[in-house]
Amino acid sequence: MISETNLPAELYSQYTTIEYTIGDKNQNPVGEFDVKSAFVFVLDTCMIEEEFEYAKSEVKRAIGLLPENAMVGFVSFGTQVQVHELGFSDMSKVYVFRGTKEISKDQIMEQLGIGGAGRRNVPGGAVGVGGYQQQRGMPMQNSGVTRFLLPASDCEFTLNSLLDELQPDQWPVAPGSRASRCTGVALSVAAGLLGACLPGTGARIVALVGGPCTEGPGTIRARNTYWENVVFQNEKFAGFVSSFLGDHEDSDHFEVLQIISKDLSDPVRSHKDLDKDAAPYFKKAVKFYDNLAKQLVSQGHVLDLFASALDQVGVAEMKVAVERTGGLVVLSESFGHSVFKDSFKRVFENGEQSLGLCFNGTLEINCSKDIKIQGIIGHCTSLEKKGPSVADTVIGEGNTTAWKMCGLDKSTCFTVFFDISSSEKSNAPGSANPQLYLQFLTSYQNPEGLTLLRVTTVTRRWVDSSVSSEELVQGFDQETAAVVMARLTSLKMESEEGFDATRWLDRNLIRLCSKFGEYRKDDPSSFTLNSFFSFFPQFIFNLRRSQFVQVFNNSPDETAYFRMLLNRENITNAAVMIQPSLISYSFNSLPQPVLLDVASIGADRILLLDSYFSVVIFHGMTIAQWRNLGYQNQPEHEAFAQLLQTPKEDAQTIIHERFPAPRLVVCDQHGSQARFLLAKLNPSATYNNANEMAAGSDIIFTDDVSLQVFFEHLQRLAVQS
Repeated sequence: MISETNLPAELYSQYTTIEYTIGDKNQNPVGEFDVKSAFVFVLDTCMIEEEFEYAKSEVKRAIGLLPENAMVGFVSFGTQVQVHELGFSDMSKVYVFRGTKEISKDQIMEQLGIGGAGRRNVPGGAVGVGGYQQQRGMPMQNSGVTRFLLPASDCEFTLNSLLDELQPDQWPVAPGSRASRCTGVALSVAAGLLGACLPGTGARIVALVGGPCTEGPGTIRARNTYWENVVFQNEKFAGFVSSFLGDHEDSDHFEVLQIISKDLSDPVRSHKDLDKDAAPYFKKAVKFYDNLAKQLVSQGHVLDLFASALDQVGVAEMKVAVERTGGLVVLSESFGHSVFKDSFKRVFENGEQSLGLCFNGTLEINCSKDIKIQGIIGHCTSLEKKGPSVADTVIGEGNTTAWKMCGLDKSTCFTVFFDISSSEKSNAPGSANPQLYLQFLTSYQNPEGLTLLRVTTVTRRWVDSSVSSEELVQGFDQETAAVVMARLTSLKMESEEGFDATRWLDRNLIRLCSKFGEYRKDDPSSFTLNSFFSFFPQFIFNLRRSQFVQVFNNSPDETAYFRMLLNRENITNAAVMIQPSLISYSFNSLPQPVLLDVASIGADRILLLDSYFSVVIFHGMTIAQWRNLGYQNQPEHEAFAQLLQTPKEDAQTIIHERFPAPRLVVCDQHGSQARFLLAKLNPSATYNNANEMAAGSDIIFTDDVSLQVFFEHLQRLAVQS
């Protein structure tokens, strides 16, 4: 009973966030199965034997970690796409889709026999493989869910046996060419399967891709007709293909043997190719994945991408589908690398290590009448819900007050951009400031299948900066501001042609320092910056040098990967991506943070660099020599052994807690891998001023300006009349 002494939590000002349990909203039971979530694994078979075994092993482990009631499906692909019917226990039964043509959702449903009529016509799409060919037009007796999706507890043995028997793609590959891989068709088929079986139910497509798409929609390579010419010079073989596929009026049935490939010496598109519009397949592939994203969002399903290859695989093209569905992404060099193995395991783990994967989320924002919503940068999709709070200018996913999040987890973070309407006027000095409010309503389905509604309501006071900026300054969060600038810069670099990111960042920083700094006009030596802003220029300096702005020496796939993680991680993690942390270990002191500067290198020091994507253990020259002599193995040098062990333990703690798992690099001063540390340090000592190098330290061979020079230029420009 509500009374003055027993008020609901909503009426207490300190409770800004309240979460309500709405109940089990799942209305998609299948027979005796109560479907809470589903996972369709999509496995690339165009890999060498060793890589393929690594990938299969991790899929097996993932299936064993899934909840018993989680529905599981399996699709493999290479030159063609194979949908495995797990519910057919008598024998291995597979439906094969050719990889050269885009297939609609209705066609997929028809060929799999889960359409409205429950009938399947073999020509033009799928062929049943399992010892016999099904009669054309024969109705399928079982529902699509119980045939292609089964609870993990029921199909674990079947899937493990299937994976044991599964072989790398056997389709011939021309010498010196890439394998024929139809990634786009495979993802389209998986999306169609889930859309037919479990629309509206939380489900994830877990794609393991080992190379670039070279066949069908989503292709990032040009065609090579080497095998076309060889194959179709043989009339008997062409006749066999014609009879195998059925009699068609059109000539498209010959496309099944067109292998889209190119000489391995020809590299995949680069940033320069994209800037010069010299990547003919890029825009077409992005459009395909954009349409796939719309389909997945309408179904409430997520696309997770695990790409492992030394070559690019097309992450830049698939970025739109992963982001708009709220999917996870991991990019590594090999399926046997710890980056992939540790990250993949984390997705399916329970307990403290669980990512807290949730499904079917929506975010709605209500705000005061003087505030307009410009949009969101993050892993979501606009629901195009118009209203008086929608701003005219759009940033990211805009033109709405509501967004769809097919997938979200404990670390999901969004950047919401607001605009203050011109009608807003602060009260006159001396009068009470009016309040503004913002309310965020987030509904989602948790891993247990319950639908929750989390409501966060905050209120703030308007501040007239023309009268007094002190209150405004005290509310400035430097880390958050740096992350917002990084996300906005990345968005502008992707969407605005000819955008000069460095110049834009510099202009905004100069404006901020001119407005909030204290100085005498045209006197740089008099410039001081409030403590609430003191670290912000340093963040911008490191952002200018980061992989988000400087794309040189990174592939489009790597850049897309970095930016996707920047847009989804929380402020603490995103700030580390921009400005890495550096810890020093020595005999003279306890582990302590040191400046991100080349001067922090010492011959008798060990440095631990955390740049989020990699963790570097750097041994000074003297430390490395002692280690190589084996001093740590001698009882009298136990302290040295402990000094070597402490950064390793701290690095493992970071790796264990982070998703995706960062790459661990152990290197020595003057070693080849020392570049992983040197690239992140402020170049206060370079080859131009080597005389300023401290004893036992190092220099950086670069022409980049140092932080000190950057500050000097900033002060001079900020105080100009």
